[in-house]
Amino acid sequence: QVQLVESGGGLVQDGGSLTLSCAVSGRTFSSYTMGWFRQAPGKERAFVAGVSRGGSRKTYADSAKGRFNISRDSAKKSVYLRMDSLKPEDTAVYFCAADARIWSSRATIASQYDYWGQGTQVTVSS
Repeated sequence: QVQLVESGGGLVQDGGSLTLSCAVSGRTFSSYTMGWFRQAPGKERAFVAGVSRGGSRKTYADSAKGRFNISRDSAKKSVYLRMDSLKPEDTAVYFCAADARIWSSRATIASQYDYWGQGTQVTVSS
């Protein structure tokens, strides 16, 4: 069983930065493609960023390109999302997810992911 626990959310001003963390339990962290998704009130869950098992491949939603960076640390069994130049439209609950399948173009699809965290709230004030 894999458990994911996010942290690092909070309230930040327009243009500010935050780094989200996701701690993953279990012995096979390196076997999972990892992703970050977000869900704003009244909207569907949307892909933000994904990283392959070894960390060499990354992909981002257009809204995140140039502002967000996803990374992972196998020793700490954690994945991170560094968010810079935050905007009010980035306000959402952010979820970490793990996919047992090998990296593919489907890493942007929520239904591909097998395990999810409980989410952490990010609020960007204008």
